[in-house]
Amino acid sequence: MSLQNKSAGEGRGLYYGWVIVAVMATAGAVSMAMGSLNFGLFIKPMGDTLGIGRAWFGWAQTVRQVSSAVTSPPVGWLIDRYGSRVMLPVAAIVTASAMVALSFLDEANDAWLMVAMFAIMGLVGMSGPGALVTSVPVLKWFVRKRGRAISFMALGIPVGAMVFVPLTQMFIDWWGWERAWIILAAIGVIVIAPLAAIFVRRQPEDMGLLPDGDEMHVSEGVVEGETQRGQYVEEVSWTVREATRSPIFWSLVAMFSMVSLATSTVALHRIPDFADRGFDTTIIAWATAFDAVCAGAASFTFGILVSRVPGRLLGSLGFSFLAIASVMTIYAADDVTMFSSMAIFGLGIGGMMFLQNFIWADYFGRENVGAIRGFSMPINLILGAAGAPIAGYVYDYTGSYTEVWWVGVGLMVCSALLALITPPPKKPPLDVAEVEESPLDGG
Repeated sequence: MSLQNKSAGEGRGLYYGWVIVAVMATAGAVSMAMGSLNFGLFIKPMGDTLGIGRAWFGWAQTVRQVSSAVTSPPVGWLIDRYGSRVMLPVAAIVTASAMVALSFLDEANDAWLMVAMFAIMGLVGMSGPGALVTSVPVLKWFVRKRGRAISFMALGIPVGAMVFVPLTQMFIDWWGWERAWIILAAIGVIVIAPLAAIFVRRQPEDMGLLPDGDEMHVSEGVVEGETQRGQYVEEVSWTVREATRSPIFWSLVAMFSMVSLATSTVALHRIPDFADRGFDTTIIAWATAFDAVCAGAASFTFGILVSRVPGRLLGSLGFSFLAIASVMTIYAADDVTMFSSMAIFGLGIGGMMFLQNFIWADYFGRENVGAIRGFSMPINLILGAAGAPIAGYVYDYTGSYTEVWWVGVGLMVCSALLALITPPPKKPPLDVAEVEESPLDGG
């Protein structure tokens, strides 16, 4: 019996999953302009103009994370079921609307409104790198090539940082922080909404494709899913209930919660702190952009290496970079040290970002990865969200971030150690003996 091609992938050239990667990379790039990485550049001018204390800006960051935590379970479930084709444009429009509202703040009493607008941004789950609406779709389209796909998706972050962080500072210098918010909001909607609505699809099966662009050949009388060499086997996917019963799941939750808490004490406040120390704001802006370049470079490199080095080891290395960079941030007294601390911090963020995007699907499969991540994110985000306002209060009352940053260094070290001792969970046994003969092992 002659074999017949049952895949829609043969003869179609470029696998459509790479289109999904390109769209999500673009969305990640533009998200750098939408109150995520560039938010730190607004703290000093907004605080000086409105008389708002640093703690309020920390609360804005925190409330955004908390609101994301509240909505992440339904958002993850919706992405599993319906994809991001509608959700991503909606997220861009809602986030942009909140950014425009920030431009109308005119006094310290409006600090609560700033916090409320960041809460609205968080509700739609578009909070920069690792956002569910941009990261989960890529996980759905790849299995064997997942690390590589995440690597290319991560390139959007450094590109966006190099473009939008310096551009944000230029907009603030030229037209003031009020108009800068409006311009950046317009860019976000104009770029993200059409791309997502036109090109995004939920998963390869919806287009008659297989993950990674693989092909399945069957012949007459052979059940679909079988080949002459054996059966076609999808990776084992866990349900949310199964995953949450595994101690490995809770180990990952603890690890990401600790490092998120630690990172949030440093990431937001180091930018205005460097300005307070007398560093030139233009140099700080470029250092912040280079931070994201390093994050993208690390995430890309880790994605290539993950086929040879376990992801948890790469993540531990990333967490170690965060600890080293935070110590350098505490002692930075010149441009070289400041710039270097930002670069190494970016390497650490890249490691954390890669691990967050990769490990959930790697450990628990792709079928319910949105719901599983959606279940874990409220814990990660709520615990991690405490860092920014705590650091803000410490600064407002003591005039220094040093003490709280040292606590953060300790948590980063603990996270690095926990990553080392968190192996993949024991998966249920497969029904097929010859997994290595699966079509997924082919091109």
